[in-house]
Amino acid sequence: MKYISTRGQAPAMNFEEVLLAGLASDGGLYVPEELPQFSKETIASWSGLPYNELAFNVIQPFVADCIDDSELKRMIDETYAGFNHTAVAPLKELGTNEWVLELFHGPTLAFKDFALQLLGRLMDYALKKRGEHLVIMGATSGDTGSAAIEGCCHSEHLDIFILHPHNRVSEVQRRQMTTIIKDNVFNIALEGNFDDCQQMVKDSFANQDFLNGMKLGAVNSINWARIMSQIVYYFSASLALGGPHREVSFSVPTGNFGDIFAGYLAKQMGLPVKQLVVATNRNDILHRVISGNDMSKGELVHTLSPSMDIMVSSNFERMLFDVYGRDGAEISELMSRFSKESVELDPARWEKVRELFDSYAVDDETTCDVIKQVYAETEYLLDPHTAIGVKAARECNRDPAVPMITLATAHPVKFPEPVVKAGLEAPQLPAHMSDLFEREEQLQVLDNDLATVQKFVASHVHTE
Repeated sequence: MKYISTRGQAPAMNFEEVLLAGLASDGGLYVPEELPQFSKETIASWSGLPYNELAFNVIQPFVADCIDDSELKRMIDETYAGFNHTAVAPLKELGTNEWVLELFHGPTLAFKDFALQLLGRLMDYALKKRGEHLVIMGATSGDTGSAAIEGCCHSEHLDIFILHPHNRVSEVQRRQMTTIIKDNVFNIALEGNFDDCQQMVKDSFANQDFLNGMKLGAVNSINWARIMSQIVYYFSASLALGGPHREVSFSVPTGNFGDIFAGYLAKQMGLPVKQLVVATNRNDILHRVISGNDMSKGELVHTLSPSMDIMVSSNFERMLFDVYGRDGAEISELMSRFSKESVELDPARWEKVRELFDSYAVDDETTCDVIKQVYAETEYLLDPHTAIGVKAARECNRDPAVPMITLATAHPVKFPEPVVKAGLEAPQLPAHMSDLFEREEQLQVLDNDLATVQKFVASHVHTE
């Protein structure tokens, strides 16, 4: 399988090359030249499979020319053996045809574990085979960082530098990153917001001279392997509720559009999906462009759902590439204009977006109200991002006869503040993290300046 850039100017690559490259050389994002297609009969034959076996079936076509099946199975088995629930991604019922898909049973209690625990193994496998060393540079609004560090810290072939917005992630999120003390792990607290962190990573990919010949790799969802791994749990949830013989709908709390893009791909690959609902907080660019064709950045606001405090949603470009007929030149021109000003999509293209997605934006007060309401109804505790997903699901559901599944993207213990604001007791850390607040921390606070950050990275890389 070959992968092409959304901006049309970078060379096509195989999976291994895309895995290690991250961002395309033309500034675009890699997508498969063609998606694998699964018939209803094939999908139905997967019913009842353990999660790791289902994951192999979905992922294998994307990597077949680069990784032996036995090695891929080994890495997938090891990844999901590290989750603390035998179902890996269990469903919980909130009401009639209303479900929550729990994606927080991995090592760092967030959905990012599904992709990043596998990504670390895939990278280690490829680098060992090539005899190469890679410098990972990533931006996080909270959860990507800890999952990436957990997935990559054991590798002898990687140095990992994670940028998070200083004082804009929860304490649990920060400590999950900064308490992993390893020679190849570096946490940078940037004096700025997530968009600043993400832009710094993109600028560093665009010009890697500061690394003096070393190569830069990505763990953010600009890396195709992240999206690929997340497709699996859409199939898993559907099969658990009677798919593919019945449709299901999904509501996805999203900031960078990666998680819901995986759901869009699952639908394109043959999974019967009725609705895909984009759930956002006050940083609502995705809701504004879907509902009103307003693709303007606006001011980034710090909210009680910090993992979604994002105004430049990188993976939206991947979806626009499809909507614009895979015309790389059009996407390049559109994204160039968006970097400087507000834009509107071509009306016919926007109508296509409207056909594909529903959307809803939720403020902090409503987020706390939903946490309180759902707990009163079911004694089930939602994290703030999942609460936004549940609210969007309820507001946008067009067919109550179709199961609506909200993706529960994180364990509520990672975000105690909105739980307490909802009048409930703060959740307790699980046993394996009970001493988190006593562990030593290690981080570097740096100015929001590209040269300063690049100098820090270059001076701490392990050269071979």
